[in-house]
Amino acid sequence: MSEKIKKIKVISFDLDGTLVDIVYTMWVWERGLPELYAKKNSVSISEAIASVTGEYARVSDASLKWYDIAYWFNFFDLSGDWKDLMEKHREKICLFPEVKEIIEELTEDYELVITSNAAREFVEIELQVTGIEDYFSRIFSATSDFRQVKKTSQFYKKLCKTIGISPSQMIHIGDHYEFDYLAPQQAGIETYYLDRDGKTPKNSHTVKNLKEFVRILRYSQTKR
Repeated sequence: MSEKIKKIKVISFDLDGTLVDIVYTMWVWERGLPELYAKKNSVSISEAIASVTGEYARVSDASLKWYDIAYWFNFFDLSGDWKDLMEKHREKICLFPEVKEIIEELTEDYELVITSNAAREFVEIELQVTGIEDYFSRIFSATSDFRQVKKTSQFYKKLCKTIGISPSQMIHIGDHYEFDYLAPQQAGIETYYLDRDGKTPKNSHTVKNLKEFVRILRYSQTKR
């Protein structure tokens, strides 16, 4: 590989919605936990979902509590262990079809890392079940590791400093327009927005899947 291509040293991936389907996290938060609430309080599942999601909304995703499953177990006074709930639904964890092939290819030329808003408990079980953990040199949770509720530009700057690279040596891709596209871009990182549903107007940095991302990446790097 030429020195020009080697300028980019690290590729950062968001996890949920980018590498792993969000069905697992949605099931745990929006079905699994309400089922425990329904059983404890002898109410219907629809009533439980309304009560539980109402409390989520009251706290809001601007609070670290919103991401903390242990907090919600204590808040609702649920019996059992939150780890059991996460294990119970682990069969719903799945990679998007192209992921394994893409990360196997990219790991030959780049250091790969994961940056996620999700709590480390979710990140770790998803990586364990999908078997892709060994492809990534580092795993960063904004909420668990940096105590930030969102991936901000400052988060990405801290991430680069921790890795020991400049922002210009990293590329980030993810499926959230603000946290995966705009925020790292403001930190000086080259970014790509993953729009699997095709809801955003197409541009050179919007891709529909990771195969398209790699094609653009390979082409753009050879032009530098």
